[in-house]
Amino acid sequence: MKIQEITPFVLSSKERGSATWASTMIVVKVTTSDGMIGYGEAVPTLRVKPVFSAIQQVSKGYLGKEVERVERNYHEWYKQDFYLSRSFESATATSAIDIALWDLVGKELGAPIHRLLGGKFRDHVPVYANGWYKDCVTPEDFAREAKNVVKRGYRAMKFDPFGPYYDWIDEHGLRQAEERVKAVREAVGEEVEILIEHHGRFNANSAIEIAKRLEKYRPLFAEEPVHHEDLEGYRKYKRHSNLRVAMGERLVSLKETLVYLREGLVDILQPDLTNIGGVTVARKVASLAEAFDVEVAFHNAFGSIQNAVSIQLASVIPNLLLLENFYDWFPQWKRDLVNNGTPVEMGRVKVPDGPGIGVEVNERILEELKTDPVALEVVEEPVWVVGGTWKNY
Repeated sequence: MKIQEITPFVLSSKERGSATWASTMIVVKVTTSDGMIGYGEAVPTLRVKPVFSAIQQVSKGYLGKEVERVERNYHEWYKQDFYLSRSFESATATSAIDIALWDLVGKELGAPIHRLLGGKFRDHVPVYANGWYKDCVTPEDFAREAKNVVKRGYRAMKFDPFGPYYDWIDEHGLRQAEERVKAVREAVGEEVEILIEHHGRFNANSAIEIAKRLEKYRPLFAEEPVHHEDLEGYRKYKRHSNLRVAMGERLVSLKETLVYLREGLVDILQPDLTNIGGVTVARKVASLAEAFDVEVAFHNAFGSIQNAVSIQLASVIPNLLLLENFYDWFPQWKRDLVNNGTPVEMGRVKVPDGPGIGVEVNERILEELKTDPVALEVVEEPVWVVGGTWKNY
């Protein structure tokens, strides 16, 4: 099959979900010369317009190519795009197209992606909850909502307890963060895992002070405790903290990943299929992590197509820890887009066996919600936090 057309869609609705990024999806539709259709997804955040434009540009390198030569197609674009390993926009556009091509190959062969990658290692993928703490500010807010998460059957949950602090944190912030974490731990008990999200925003000294305060609550990991590119900060953090480090959502290439693995800076790797290079690169990254005895917890925060393909890949790798899950805190339209094809039951997702990404995309929703790409407003609360939490009490 030949790639005949690649069309990006921006989807949005008045129903916003738990965070600014949850209000938008960027979907890529790839149509073949014989009329088959595959779907992928790109990252929105504050880059909706440039990502939309990047998809249009990257598409020029894929049109006319054979769908089934997914690996070669990736490398042909790598050859053309001098800045692919340094450009988030190009990386997420390429990832979205790559996902759609894997979807198409699966549909052509009548097989889910997991069968194309060697078969399922597990029939159910364990997930952790995220997005559940919208508008939580006080310890009581966090404790109340954490109990509701456990009632849904989840056995692990992630949250950011740091309010509006950025780069540094003072004693007041440390005390508030500890009180929030303590409240969640006491609310959920010792058998439920808690994961601490730092959003990659602290310098090493502040991150180390945070670790000292939170170690007693036994978090499963500290996610992005320092800025992503701060290698010296990660080295210092690893020397002075006992917490396991999770990171990787901002990685955009296989070889960049190697830097963090080789130096022992990461304990749980979190590649994102929608910017690491799609299925083609993500499966290599997971194998690379396995060689370093590092577990994988794919970053999975944007939309229901990303979620579906992440479930497929999470089902086949032996070194999976958990998969991030926003599904129950998505706006309803994102679940409707895949006909609610990936429900969470007791903290697990049954791996879909449909062809390609495993779920069917509802084209009626696609047509109803498509909109023009627009620049998002920049307000005090960054788009990368769960809404209503950029506050002290």
